[in-house]
Amino acid sequence: MSKANMSNSSRTDWAKVDALSDQTIDTSQVPPVGNDFFAKAKLRMPGNPVPITLQVDSDVLAWFRQTGPGWEERVRAALRIYAEAHQSS
Repeated sequence: MSKANMSNSSRTDWAKVDALSDQTIDTSQVPPVGNDFFAKAKLRMPGNPVPITLQVDSDVLAWFRQTGPGWEERVRAALRIYAEAHQSS
């Protein structure tokens, strides 16, 4: 992520998106989600966080912060997903 990417504002008309109803959204290209999808799903409960000092790139921190309240939990979730994906079997 570069500073240029962080300073670009969205061109999405969010008011128009918010005004859409479920009936007006085209889902024809969305594949159906069956029971097998949910059978593979994992419930990820937060653990007991340990306070640390961690240095991160300023643009990454800015991105997480701009996502709003709960951004620290999302950082922890991203780190957990990465760690789980890279554990040796």
